[in-house]
Amino acid sequence: MRFNLLFFLLLFSFYGYSQSDFQIENKRTKVVIPFKFINNLIFIPVIVNGVELIFLLDTGVEQTILFSLDDKEEVMLFELEKLKLRGLGSKEAIDSYKSSKNKVEIKDYVDYNHEIYIILDQEFNFSSHVGIPVNGIIGYNFFSKNIVEIDYDRKKIIVYDHNHKKIRNRLNKKFIMDSITIEGNKPYCVANIKSNNETVSSKLLIDTGNSDGVWVFTNNTDKIKLPQKTIQDYLGKGFSGSVFGRRGRITSFEFGNKIFDSTLVTFPDSTSIKNVNFVPNRVGSVGSEIISRFSIVFDYLNNVIYTKPNSRLKKPFQFNMSGIEVEHAGLEWVKETIEENQNDKIKIYTDNSSKNLENSLKIRFTLKPIFNIASVRTGSEAEKVGIKVGDKLLKINNNSVYGYTIEKINELLKSEEGKTIEIEVERKNKTYTCNFQLKKII
Repeated sequence: MRFNLLFFLLLFSFYGYSQSDFQIENKRTKVVIPFKFINNLIFIPVIVNGVELIFLLDTGVEQTILFSLDDKEEVMLFELEKLKLRGLGSKEAIDSYKSSKNKVEIKDYVDYNHEIYIILDQEFNFSSHVGIPVNGIIGYNFFSKNIVEIDYDRKKIIVYDHNHKKIRNRLNKKFIMDSITIEGNKPYCVANIKSNNETVSSKLLIDTGNSDGVWVFTNNTDKIKLPQKTIQDYLGKGFSGSVFGRRGRITSFEFGNKIFDSTLVTFPDSTSIKNVNFVPNRVGSVGSEIISRFSIVFDYLNNVIYTKPNSRLKKPFQFNMSGIEVEHAGLEWVKETIEENQNDKIKIYTDNSSKNLENSLKIRFTLKPIFNIASVRTGSEAEKVGIKVGDKLLKINNNSVYGYTIEKINELLKSEEGKTIEIEVERKNKTYTCNFQLKKII
């Protein structure tokens, strides 16, 4: 199963509109914001009422959402109002609060009257699926009044004052312009989806918070059929519960004046999207697996986007062929033995090493990540060899998991068909070693 943070596809309808308004301060005409790019998703530092947090930048949400403080002791929030939210998943609405008149700063990009929605559901935890603390999501207000460029190659966001003349000239010369609509405070485009020898012009949400390439809601269209080969899969978790559906490949997909062949497409089931309020004629979403292949510029006020291909353009559409999803399950203290030889070279052995070192200089304890199996796809290669949900990962291909991140693990699990993967896990204080080959089934 391909690793997805489709938890981030938050398709809520908030009632009423925020008066939030980000402005560029200190007489600047642009602000450059570095970001972390993990599993096709953008994370930026955001200061909320004086406390620095980490937020996902997501064009697929209307409002700013706070759902975790992790290691932060407290954040002062003002003018709380209780309400309920619905989203992806099959469960009912969840409790939340709306807070008004907050100061939100992203370098010199500042809003003094920002609305924040606070989620109370403790099961809604992003941090375990990306391996870094994630406190919330920021959406429409970040993009609404200024020109926002996302440069995926340099991992920088550049926010320009809407009257910035030089950026207009550069966009007209070097980028492709496409019209969009802003509906429900979210951007929509029209793109061509070709499947089963039929090309369908489709209205799609442009969603930087969706790590997949394309989503299609088959209950919204009878023109796009499921591919002949698909798999039933767990897609992630939304505010209203788990999200399930099918995955397959379509003939081609067109975006940014480029055609992508054999594109992976996700088809959520009807139960998972029953609480979603769709705008008229919407067929699905285009996500970051496609968007990140361009430098993309959003100009909400003029209802346009600009795109320019980047170094990721021809990257193949890979799939997690193992059938397992890994989550970060916290930290643990690990004993390390440090050895220095005559050439002043240092070797470090973890506590589970079988080496008996007589000339060790010292022993130290360090915090290392814990990785657990979060889900196992039915019928997958991993399930066939006995890997189970809740298993604690110890080694991958005879290497300790302490040297991995979630992103590196997932890159390995979708690397190449036929590759042998050996995984050592711990279950109920017993160790099991499982071997399987990556198999391309779609």
